[in-house]
Amino acid sequence: MRNVYINKIEKCLPNKPVSNDEMEGRLGLVNGNISKSRKLVLNNNGIKRRYYALDDNGNITHTNAQLSKQAIVKLFDDKLSFSDIELLTAGTSSPDALQPSHALLVHGEIGGSHNLETMSVQGTCNAGMLSLKYAYLAILSGECSNAVNVASETVSSWIKAGNYDTEIDRRKEIEENPYIAFEKDFLRWMLSDGSVASLLQNKPNINGISLKVEWIDVLSFANELGTCMYAGSKKEKNGSLKGWRELTGDERDSISVFSLKQDARLLQNNIIAKGVEHLKRIIHKKKLVGSSVDYFLPHLSSMFFKKQVEDGLRSVGLNIPETKWFTNLPDIGNVGAASGMLLVEELFNSGRLKPGEKILLMVPESARFSYTYALLTVV
Repeated sequence: MRNVYINKIEKCLPNKPVSNDEMEGRLGLVNGNISKSRKLVLNNNGIKRRYYALDDNGNITHTNAQLSKQAIVKLFDDKLSFSDIELLTAGTSSPDALQPSHALLVHGEIGGSHNLETMSVQGTCNAGMLSLKYAYLAILSGECSNAVNVASETVSSWIKAGNYDTEIDRRKEIEENPYIAFEKDFLRWMLSDGSVASLLQNKPNINGISLKVEWIDVLSFANELGTCMYAGSKKEKNGSLKGWRELTGDERDSISVFSLKQDARLLQNNIIAKGVEHLKRIIHKKKLVGSSVDYFLPHLSSMFFKKQVEDGLRSVGLNIPETKWFTNLPDIGNVGAASGMLLVEELFNSGRLKPGEKILLMVPESARFSYTYALLTVV
């Protein structure tokens, strides 16, 4: 049997951390008004600081491809260079363009003379895990001996106030409330930027620890549940999506159709329940027991869900005490597709890990409710 190991992980969190009080100054005021929901959302999500690819005046400092490159180049030294890599996979929910694909833009940003295979995943929180799984399976099957996976987000430029100006102007014309809807405003105080790159190889490190990938299990519930987080589309009253190509230019502008939106009620009612349902299947399929887990790394979009996750674990008999939990949400924020591997990166580089320890990673995705669990063993 071939094995796959994560041998190095590096991150790039752009610029200086942004506090809760600095957020609105960096992103801008929509219609010059202070958000009505900002304090409520921040009180619930527990995030204290985050990183934006924006300067103090709100100007963009990094594209997504540039931010991805900055994490990738940290993986290499005089013993291994990018020219040795056979596969580049990349996952994000905030690519710089609809076309070309994100991985191609990253490869182009890195430049040089090295040609290699690339693969892109564009989605939401699971995009970075799906691109990781592609790299894992490619090595496991013998298609290649190594790969680099990068997960990244530059969502800050997407949620700047100026992106909602046309919608607000239209609302003023018809004397509606000149605030953007909660489904859009909610996400402005939830999401942030960053990138994380992982080096996967078919042999472990000679010196230092590695993480053996035991399995990566992904499951979608899109057949059961409607859309929760979306962009480039309008959600109809019956729950279906009307894509941007079906809308006139005037319609797209009047509802800022390309803005990120989330149905907070659908999120709250389903995100943990379906994740627990997936976990129950894994416990049966993988014979997973709580006592075998040394570190539990849940990607929490908000600390609001922590108690629900605890209750969910107990309900399926997977008792993992809080002393084994590891999270960095309050310190770096919700970085979407990069969040899962940013958890692994911080723990990997902390000096805490010992050979034989097992790490259980949980990454829920609200877009249409899909989930990734992964088990890693320290070697």
